Formats: sequence, structure tokens, C-alpha cells
Amino acid sequence: MNDYPVPATGTHDGSLIRHGTPLFRQANLALFAAGIATFGLLYCVQPLMPEFSKDYGVSAATSALSLSLTTGVLAFAMLFAGAVSDAYGRKSVMTVSLIASALLVLLSAIVPGWTSLLVLRTLLGISLSGLPAVAMTWLSEEMHPDSIGLGMGLYISGNAIGGMGGRLVTGVLADFFDWRVGVMVVAGIGLASGLMFWRLLPPSHHFERQPLRPRTLLARFAGVFRDAGLPWMFVEGFLLLGAFVTVYNYIGYRLLSPPYNLSQAVVGLIFSVYLIGTFSSAWMGHLAGRLGRRRVLWTTFALMLAGVGLTTFRPLILVIAGVVAVTFGFFGGHSIVSSWVGRRAGNAKAQASSLYLFAYYMGSSLAGAGGGLFYAARGWNGVAAFIGAMVLAGLLIAWRLYFLRPLPGPPSPGTEPPLP
Repeated sequence: MNDYPVPATGTHDGSLIRHGTPLFRQANLALFAAGIATFGLLYCVQPLMPEFSKDYGVSAATSALSLSLTTGVLAFAMLFAGAVSDAYGRKSVMTVSLIASALLVLLSAIVPGWTSLLVLRTLLGISLSGLPAVAMTWLSEEMHPDSIGLGMGLYISGNAIGGMGGRLVTGVLADFFDWRVGVMVVAGIGLASGLMFWRLLPPSHHFERQPLRPRTLLARFAGVFRDAGLPWMFVEGFLLLGAFVTVYNYIGYRLLSPPYNLSQAVVGLIFSVYLIGTFSSAWMGHLAGRLGRRRVLWTTFALMLAGVGLTTFRPLILVIAGVVAVTFGFFGGHSIVSSWVGRRAGNAKAQASSLYLFAYYMGSSLAGAGGGLFYAARGWNGVAAFIGAMVLAGLLIAWRLYFLRPLPGPPSPGTEPPLP
């Protein structure tokens, strides 16, 4: 894919946005806020799963439906979110998505009954779908190729802050007040972030409106699978988030039980390790842009595999170190793969982003729920074996992608010359 010959400054004249410019900072602040809102609203229920088990009398696997239903519906809805944004515009779809999602989370804090909560969490999967896939597409269209790695990394660092903040707020407030109070606070933060995003995100200058034509849409989806690398990148997304979410879904159950017997507030504070993701996503995304994605991606899976191994030891410090390693590797890997998808997708960026995130969130839904069966059968060691198998598969695919031949055309920043 050829680079565009654009000036070094990102302005509203239609040029691609480059790092080091005021427009780059404005765009990334808007997307950073969107990432905070999206992942805070999505994952705020994760530390509350033991609370749901107590309040509603449901098992660990059933409690995990509060997240797995959302991510499962989100995965399917994102297949269509890109096409909707093709027809109605990137920014408008993302803004409506954020505001509607915040309102649904606010409602989930006040409705009675487990069934009502699951219904609202299911609807949340539909409303949230308008942000992640479209944000990836916006970055791929509006950022210069030598800046997209850093831009994607900064956006994902907002995801990390949001994921940490949502979990931290609900986990701590559940201990001191009530889980509903925590969910209300997260909804308020999401609403404020959505309004900030609406005010700050620059308009699209490389977006071409395309009407919703099912035949054309299917042809573009089919074209994505003709690429030699994209399908494997989709599998990587499935394995990355599947492994990561499974760790966080069930680590709380382990740490609340003997021999640790930690409080809900302390377990909630463990989610502060998400701050590692704000560094690793931007740093590894930028590193991959300089050294090449194929040369860096495998290291993220190797680090996750080592982290999973550490969580099987009894000392608490080793368990926490393992969670930190998994978190660092996950955010770095997601940053690399998601930017790589945008680089290889050509004119089908919206469809490729949707398919990647479909696989990504299906990993969260299926593996996140399936991990509960391993926990019930073998405790944490069973969960760790399940996660380790997924990460090992991801490492083998990363090694395959190392030999992926770059797209034809002059090399651009972040790509390597063809392998012999």
C-alpha cells in the first residue's frame, strides 16, 4: 500500500494527519476519551461477577453472562457497524453509539432482577458496536501511514484507561457502598466522555459516503478473505481478547477465596494494572511501526504465555506479576494487529475492521464464558491451562505471520522489504 505524499502538518485542508501536529493531538484526545467510555461501559461489570453470584444466586459461569452476552452481540453487530458508517458518516455513528451506550448502562444500575440486567447488557452490545470498528476505520483513513501505529496505540491506551477505570470504580464502590452506585458513576463518566468526543474529533476528509448495497457489501467482505494475512489476524484477535478476558473474569474468584481472602475493594484495585496497557499499546505500536509488525508481534504472545504460567504459583506477588505480564502483552499485541489490519485492507477498511473486531469480541464472549467450565472443574489451574492453550496457538500464528509477504508497492514506514 503506497504512502500518500502529504505535508508534515495535519490541517483541515484534507491532508492526512501526522504525529507531532496540533490536529494529531486533538484527534487522539477525542479517541482517547472514546476509548475510556467504550471500555469503561463494557467492562464495568467484570469485578462485580462475584457480587452478582451472591445477590442473584447464580454460578460463576452464569454471572459471566453479564459480560459475555454483551461482547457476543457486540461481535455480530460490528459486522454491520462499518457499513452503517459508510452510509451515514464515521463521526455521527460513533457519537450516537457513545451517548446511547452510557444511557443504557445508567438504566442497568436501576432496573430490578437478573433478567432485566441481562437484557440491558445485551442491548448495550448493539449500541456499543458503532464505536470500535468505526474508530479503527477513521484512524486508517485519516492518519498518515507513519503515524497510524502511534495513533492506534494511543487510542488503545484510552481503552486501557477505560477498562481499568470502569472495573476499579465499580469494584471499590461495591465494597464501600453498593455495586449499583459504581455502575451509575461509570455511566456518568461515559456520558461526559461522549460529549467530549463529539466536540473534539475532527471531521473526516478521506471518507467517501457509500450507500448501503448488500451485494457490494458482501463482495467487500469476501474480498477481505482473499488476503493471505488478514484471516490469520482475525484469529489473533480472537485469541488475544479471549485469553485476556478469561484471566480477568476468574482471577477475582481466586483472590477472594483462601488462601488469599482479599476484600472486594482490594481485588478491584488489582485492575489498576490496566495502566500498564496505556504504556504498552502506544510503545509497542510505535516500536512495531519502526521495526516491523511481524518482528514484534510474537514477543507479545511469548510475554502473555509467561504471565499465565506465573499466575499458577501460590505467592500473591507472582500472581500479580503474571497478571501484569498478560496485560502488557495483550495491549501490545492488540495495538500491533489492529493497525496491521488497517494497513492491509485497502478499500475495504471498514469491513476488515469489522471482521477483526467480530473475531476479537467473539473471543471475549466464548472464551470468557467457557473459562467458567474450567474453573468449576479444575479451579484456577484449569483456567490457566485453557488460557495457555489459546496463547500458545496465538504465538504459532504470529510466527506464521512473520513470513507474510508485504503488499506490493514501495515500502512505507512500519513495513519491511519482501522476505526472500
